[in-house]
Amino acid sequence: MIQKPIQFTVIDNDYSELIETQQGSYPNLMFLLRDKLGLESFGECGGVGRCATCIITAEGITGNSILKDRNEPATLSKMGYEDESTRLSCQLYITSDLDGATITILDL
Repeated sequence: MIQKPIQFTVIDNDYSELIETQQGSYPNLMFLLRDKLGLESFGECGGVGRCATCIITAEGITGNSILKDRNEPATLSKMGYEDESTRLSCQLYITSDLDGATITILDL
């Protein structure tokens, strides 16, 4: 069975790009963003949800991806982020939940 591509828009400062990928093509959104956009100091802890160097806002995500779990709530709280759309990209898996979303990379 052929999977439907997942498409979402990524905004980084004044740059915007439509990304198309497949479910499971990367371990998580952080790795995809580092690879596709060449973000050097993005995700310094390697995806364990503790450093907040992969912080984004995610508008339009659906399904289970809305839920924050593991280290994400504590890390965001320590950084002073309480908005539901603020996320750690290392905690978002590449699934159809991202289809149609807008991901904005935040400056630290």
